[in-house]
Amino acid sequence: MQTKKRLENALVKLYNAFHNNRLNPEDCCACAVGNILDNHDSWKHLSDSHGSLKLSYVGRVHQNLGRKFNGYSPLEILKIEKLFLETCGFKTPLCHYNAKPQNPRDKEILFNGLCKVVAYLCKLDNVENVMDYSKIFEYENNDAVYKLESILV
Repeated sequence: MQTKKRLENALVKLYNAFHNNRLNPEDCCACAVGNILDNHDSWKHLSDSHGSLKLSYVGRVHQNLGRKFNGYSPLEILKIEKLFLETCGFKTPLCHYNAKPQNPRDKEILFNGLCKVVAYLCKLDNVENVMDYSKIFEYENNDAVYKLESILV
């Protein structure tokens, strides 16, 4: 499978963040976008409300100038974050009185959020969803189309 460099970089960062417990939807440096953007929070100035798709003045300037942040436009960044937050159970834009999950750092919640983000990142780059395992269950004439080797010792 051929992937774009930005997609490959984003996937590696998200994978490492998830497995090293450095993924936190309530921290701008450690959320999906925070990890994609090297754990910096300067991206939060692209919008006035965390989880909103409405660009701030700064965000509009960057978008209109065609600026990219690790390969992603300001609007793409906001969409990634909104998708991640909402899939993790947050009502966006984030506000202290809006609904949020009881345990936002629960691995299953984070995994579900990452699945949606990865699907969106793949769609942006016109790549098949790398999280889609449905192909391994394809069959023809009652035989599996793809063969899997056991990784168990």
